[in-house]
Amino acid sequence: MSATIHRIGRSAAPSLEPMIALVAGDMNHVNAVILDRMQSQIPLIPELAGHLIAGGGKRMRPMLTLASARLLDYPGNRHHRLAAAVEFIHTATLLHDDVVDGSDMRRGKRTANLIWGNPASVLVGDFLFSRSFELMVEDGSLKVLKILSNASAVIAEGEVNQLTAARRVELDEGRYLDIIGAKTAALFAAACRIAAVVAERSEADEAALDAYGRNLGIAFQLVDDAIDYVSDAGTMGKDAGDDFREGKMTLPVILAYARGNDAERAFWREAVLGRRNDDADFAYAVELVRASRAVDDTLARARHYGQRAIDAIGSFPASAAKDAMIEAVEFAVARAY
Repeated sequence: MSATIHRIGRSAAPSLEPMIALVAGDMNHVNAVILDRMQSQIPLIPELAGHLIAGGGKRMRPMLTLASARLLDYPGNRHHRLAAAVEFIHTATLLHDDVVDGSDMRRGKRTANLIWGNPASVLVGDFLFSRSFELMVEDGSLKVLKILSNASAVIAEGEVNQLTAARRVELDEGRYLDIIGAKTAALFAAACRIAAVVAERSEADEAALDAYGRNLGIAFQLVDDAIDYVSDAGTMGKDAGDDFREGKMTLPVILAYARGNDAERAFWREAVLGRRNDDADFAYAVELVRASRAVDDTLARARHYGQRAIDAIGSFPASAAKDAMIEAVEFAVARAY
């Protein structure tokens, strides 16, 4: 482990600003690719896609591709189109997820499925997936194609795994981690790894960036699942309690259920089955996850995975890119505070 590794717990609040500044020039090229490739002769496609793509997201996944390329001093421009492909994969999954979940709010705005309907959202999601594969093929690297296509398949598997686990109170922590490792962490990992491929770096460097992205993705999702019980819609960009009302067995619920008394466990069984999901029930659920320290322990696990992400890039030389990538991890964990 490198002696230059920073540990989570800096005095100033961590920020994504160093990473945003680091990749700003590259991101302009990525945004140009995104704008160009989301166009279609069918007006609904760019209208609906633009609603989400321009909806205020941080573009963290494509930024990770760009930052990883900077970490490796890659001088070319192949990563611009590939970062756009990563964003298209992510956006397509969001469109599909909102349909599956019946969500009404995304990034503080009404969801596309609420405005245009489920069929349009699914089909435009399919269009964006297709665009992402066009960009991969144009890059010409079978290895890049393998990494990103595998990530796309793993994400879909993770979403199906989550769907079949919904409203099952017996879900354990191991399966939960499998779900978030697939539906969230896989794309984080792939976004970072492809930078090492285009930079023609070693398998060890590929694996290090994969581990960075994967652990960051797990930490990111753990925090997302925790703040469903400790934040509000304005902070989260979605309705507070969405996971609760959808019967999702996220880690705060898994821990609170395991630690509850008979009456509390009975409440969770009813809630997960959708029989206790009004505002008063959600308030009680928040009380239970806090009293059982389920949120605290979920965030502690997020910090653990965050540190693993930081450790994964410890062997790379000190640089502005490395510092920005470390602070991005700290920011991902600190969002809950």
